[in-house]
Amino acid sequence: MNFSNLEQLYRSVIMDHYKHPRNKGELDSGTITIDMNNPTCGDEIRLMLEVKDNIIDDVRFEGHGCSISMASASMMTEAVKGKNVERALEMADEFSKMMLGEEYTITDDMGDIEALSGVSQFPARIKCATLSWKALEKGVKEE
Repeated sequence: MNFSNLEQLYRSVIMDHYKHPRNKGELDSGTITIDMNNPTCGDEIRLMLEVKDNIIDDVRFEGHGCSISMASASMMTEAVKGKNVERALEMADEFSKMMLGEEYTITDDMGDIEALSGVSQFPARIKCATLSWKALEKGVKEE
């Protein structure tokens, strides 16, 4: 697959998550709720996590913002649901490395997040992509 086809595929994946977000909505039984925003472009997210026995049993998000921030939140919730907290933090670390243009490792259990790899070329959009991941890190570390 050439670069242009891969870029188009990634764009399609991002737009699918933006238009049809996974795990969007309230979580009644959420044990952890984190509100974060990106004042640079107005993205806002409320991340709700239900952690049982160190496993992210359920995760949902609410909010509004650009396609990158909302697609990233959708991808993140899919990736971390059912994982233990340590694995979720490892995923957040690898995602952060990807956004910073550093060497990173994306594994199959991380879902579609590699589709956001091109965001690293646009420094102003990195905060958009990392907002939900920063909320996850804050939430599980404060638990």
